[in-house]
Amino acid sequence: MLEVELPYPPSVNHYWRHYRGRMVISRWGQRFRDQVRNVLARMNVKPLTGKLAVSVEVFPPDRRRRDLDNLLKAIGDSLEHGGAFHDDSQIVWLLIEKASVVRGGKVVVRITERR
Repeated sequence: MLEVELPYPPSVNHYWRHYRGRMVISRWGQRFRDQVRNVLARMNVKPLTGKLAVSVEVFPPDRRRRDLDNLLKAIGDSLEHGGAFHDDSQIVWLLIEKASVVRGGKVVVRITERR
């Protein structure tokens, strides 16, 4: 099992930007990807293989209304980019839960291999 604490991610609405007629990852999205990659590198994480179950516990930075599902794209893509697994298509079970407010926000991700 892999358990990792990550900074609060950008929503899908802020993860992508139009640039010269193309969709690209925004600066905020790139920064988040780099932060995730650095966290995983410090933990010396090797990519998980096979089918995966992923649990995401979201600790928002404040009490504003947010759509939890808008956070999943940045989290999944960044974990893949950082080497937690080979491809986010490996995820066969996914749970996302809103937790209490934490200054600055964060997410805790737990990934286990499934048979």
